Amino acid sequence: MKILVIGSGGREHALVWKLAQSKKVEKIFAAPGNGGTLSERNTLNLLLGGMDPASPEAQRGLLSFAQNEKIDLTVVGPEVPLAAGIADLFRSSGLAIVGPGQKAARLETSKVYSKSFMKKYGVRAASSESFTSLAKALEYAEKHFGKGQDTPMPLVIKADGLAAGKGVVIALNAAEAKKTIEAFMKDGALGEAGESVILEEYLEGLEVSVLAAVSAAPGKKGVIMPFIPARDHKRLLGGGLGQNTGGMGAIAPVPDFTPDIQKDFEDKILIPTLQGIEAEKMDYRGFIFFGLMVVEDCCYLLEYNVRLGDPEAQAVLPLMDSDLADLCTAILDGSLKDYPLAWKNGAVCAPVAAAKGYPGNYRKGDPIAINPTGFGGTGAKLFIAGANRGSGGALGSGLRTQGGRVLSVAALGSDADEAF
Repeated sequence: MKILVIGSGGREHALVWKLAQSKKVEKIFAAPGNGGTLSERNTLNLLLGGMDPASPEAQRGLLSFAQNEKIDLTVVGPEVPLAAGIADLFRSSGLAIVGPGQKAARLETSKVYSKSFMKKYGVRAASSESFTSLAKALEYAEKHFGKGQDTPMPLVIKADGLAAGKGVVIALNAAEAKKTIEAFMKDGALGEAGESVILEEYLEGLEVSVLAAVSAAPGKKGVIMPFIPARDHKRLLGGGLGQNTGGMGAIAPVPDFTPDIQKDFEDKILIPTLQGIEAEKMDYRGFIFFGLMVVEDCCYLLEYNVRLGDPEAQAVLPLMDSDLADLCTAILDGSLKDYPLAWKNGAVCAPVAAAKGYPGNYRKGDPIAINPTGFGGTGAKLFIAGANRGSGGALGSGLRTQGGRVLSVAALGSDADEAF
């Protein structure tokens, strides 16, 4: 079996690593991959000539490569190629690809659409209003903070489109809300992504991420199979301090996500979501991410992602006790309902190491030194996110930083405390 994995981050390294464990997999191509994917068994990086995998040129090139190389399965890691329609392109050419179609990808690419979907199909979520008018958005924010409360609740401000993890701000006061809304809608800080905004109720509780496999084709009964829950750490520093980031680490499973809370999630969020996917006749054969806030044992949906989370995948996939290639096949051939998905005992803690300056302007090109003897003795797995390497041997040879989040270390323990 030949597999093509599209993407270059830590999630894609985790996908390549897990797929390479399958006895059915002969060769993996990572496009463009990174310094970690290059070190995995039977894996080659496909550099794409520096092109973005979401660009039309790169997508046509990937399609041609998959056809010429007789790729059996393609797995898409990041959201941007999915938003650009790569799953539709491959499927229209008769190729097997794990990833939702462009229509389904709107669940992540447009928060306005996503919120309307939640309301239409009764998915429990925080209350919100969407705005295309700067004046009306500012008026709403001013009213929110001018209710005469001694300590008004914060206001969550979300840019409508994809913003590389920079499109959500929790404003603590009217001045901060005004500054953020104007930055998004007036100053174009996020480009087209910020032309529309959502102003959302702030929920205080415990965040949980649930990744899941989805098999839903138009006109057919669909299935969503949830994975074990995970929790990522969004703030740059410990204790909930510092700037928001794309995620500074994750744990899985989540000890406080009880069976009763799991059932509430399935009843109030997962099942209505599947009903909506079916009703909208989406071609959704891939993965989904439910970003949850648990308030007094009730789950509220904060957001959908139409792919595996990063860094959650780096904590969840090491605990998967099933063949990921087989799971992908079940997603595509309609047999997911009967797939025997299994999990290992224990827990994983996967902290992230970031480049100096992240999440702002960060340095690139710094060398990375890894002691393979000392590291290997721990039983932990190193996942590379933003680092590349020149020609060389083992992982760690010639590695240099290329991104903000550089790597994560997934450590296994009998429980969360031991993994930590």
